[in-house]
Amino acid sequence: QVILAESGGGLVQPGGSLTLSCAYSGYMFGGTAMGWYRQAPGKQRGLVAGITTGGYANYVDSVKGRFTISRDNAKNMMYLQMNGLKPEDTAVYYCNEIPPGDEYWGQGTQVAVSS
Repeated sequence: QVILAESGGGLVQPGGSLTLSCAYSGYMFGGTAMGWYRQAPGKQRGLVAGITTGGYANYVDSVKGRFTISRDNAKNMMYLQMNGLKPEDTAVYYCNEIPPGDEYWGQGTQVAVSS
């Protein structure tokens, strides 16, 4: 069974930074592509950044150059460094496998960008 736990969200001013963490409880982490997803109010949840087992990362255009995804396979952890935050980045952020396991969604962590 996979259990995912996100942390690190908060309220930040535009231009600020946050680092999100994802703890993966399960035995497949090292062999699984992982991603950060987000859901803004009134919008569907979508993938914003993904990372392969070997560390290759990709991003949606709206976060390229501002967000950095990384993983530590030894610790079963994944991270999202977010710089230059904008109000439109406000959302609940989730981690999950790629493709996501429907039964794996955690509670997410709220990121709010506001002055």
